[in-house]
Amino acid sequence: MTTPVERFRELLAIPTVSHADEADVDAGAFDAFAAAIERLYPLVHEHLEVEVVAGHSRLYRWKGASAEDPLVLMAHQDVVPVVEDEWHTPPFEPTIVGEGADAAIHARGAIDDKGALVAILEAVESLLADGFTPERDVYLAFGHNEETAGDGAGAMVDALDERGVRPGLVLDEGGAVVDGVIPGLSVPTAMIGVAERGIMTVLLTAREDGGHASTPPRTPATARLARAIDRLHRNPFPVRLADPVRAMLSTVAPYAPQPLRALFSHLGLTAPLVVRAFGALGPEMRAIVRTTAVATQLSGAPGENVLATSARAAVNVRLLTGDTVEGVTARMRRVIADPRIEVEVRHASEPSPVSPWRGAAWRRLARAVGDTLGSDVVTTPYLQLGASDSRWFTRISDHVYRFTPFHLTRSERDALHSHNERIRVDVWTRGIGFYRALLADS
Repeated sequence: MTTPVERFRELLAIPTVSHADEADVDAGAFDAFAAAIERLYPLVHEHLEVEVVAGHSRLYRWKGASAEDPLVLMAHQDVVPVVEDEWHTPPFEPTIVGEGADAAIHARGAIDDKGALVAILEAVESLLADGFTPERDVYLAFGHNEETAGDGAGAMVDALDERGVRPGLVLDEGGAVVDGVIPGLSVPTAMIGVAERGIMTVLLTAREDGGHASTPPRTPATARLARAIDRLHRNPFPVRLADPVRAMLSTVAPYAPQPLRALFSHLGLTAPLVVRAFGALGPEMRAIVRTTAVATQLSGAPGENVLATSARAAVNVRLLTGDTVEGVTARMRRVIADPRIEVEVRHASEPSPVSPWRGAAWRRLARAVGDTLGSDVVTTPYLQLGASDSRWFTRISDHVYRFTPFHLTRSERDALHSHNERIRVDVWTRGIGFYRALLADS
C-alpha cells in the first residue's frame, strides 16, 4: 500500500510539460499521467463519472444528493519547461530534501499545480473510503494546458454550460497562506483571489528598407523600437486601489501596526498615500495597484551586419481590475506617440469579474481555512496577479475563487516557474485536510 507522499512523487515524476507550440508537447506523458491517476486512485475512478475533454483535460462528476449549486475544484496537469542545469536535484526525479518540519519535495510541479491536483485526489479518495457522499454535486476540473492556451478548461466550461450547470463555488489555484506579504503585518494571511488581472500580448513593430549595417539610417528600426519600449517604461500606468485591494487592506487593518492600521482603516481619505507607498514597495505591491506592461521578447535582423527590415517586441500586459483592453491599447499608442510603430494586440482577455467576499461561498472557504490551516490565519480577499484557468468559469458562476491551501515562504513562492520548485511535506498534507473539510462542508 503506497502512501500519499509516494503517490505524489510518482505523479510529479511524469513530465507533463506544456509548450506554446503544440507540436512540441509530449502527448505520451499526459497519457501516462492519466493512466497513473486511474491506478493510484481506484475509488475516484469507480465512483465518479469521468470524461476526457479537448484531448487531455479531465472532467469528473461526483454525484451528490442534489445537482444544485455544485462545487468545482480545479487544478492543472501541465507544468512549465525546465532548465535542468539550474536545479540542485533532477526536476523530474522528485527528491525529499531535509528532515522533520523542513523536509520538502523538490520537483517541477510540486506547487504549480500538481500539489493541488494530487491533494484534491487524495481528499476525494479518502472521503470515498469513509463512505462519504456529498450533499451537492462535486466536479473536478483538471485542465491540461493552463500554462499555454488554457482552452482545455474553456472546453470543460463549454460542456458544463451546455448542461446548464451553474456552480455555487469554484476554487482554482491562486493565493496561498503567507507571512509578511503586506508590509508590517505579522499574522499569517490566507490570500484568496476574488478576481484576477486581465492579460494581453501586444506586438510592437518598426519597419525600414534594410541594407548593410555599415550605412545605417538616422533612426533605424531597432532604435525606433527601443525608443517606443523606453517610453512605455518611463510612463507606467497610473496607480489606484481596485475594490479587491481595498477589501484586502480593510480586512487586515485590525492586525496591522500603527500607522498602517490607521491608513488601512480610512482608505476613503488615505488611498492616494497608500497607492504611492505601494508603488515603491517592490514588484508584488506595485502590481496590485496598476496595470503593468513589460517587453519580454525582442527580434531584429537575421545577421550581425544586417539592418533589420523589421524590429519587433512582444509586450506582456496585465490589466488591473477596472481597466479594459481597448483603453489600455489606446493609452499605449498615446505614450509611444510614433505612428511608424505598429501596435497589434495579438491576444487578450479582460480582467475577470469580481467574486463576492461575503456570503455562503466565502464563509465556506474561510471555515475550511480556519479548521485546517490554523485558527490564527486571517482569511482575506486578494487580487490575483497572474492568470489561471478559473477565468473561464466566470461565465457560468459568480463565485470563482483562487487559493492554493499551502503555507508558502517567500523563497518557495519565488521558485514557481523557476528552478528548485518545492513544497514542504507537512504543508502539502495539511492541504489535503483543507480539501477534505471543504468537500465535507455543504
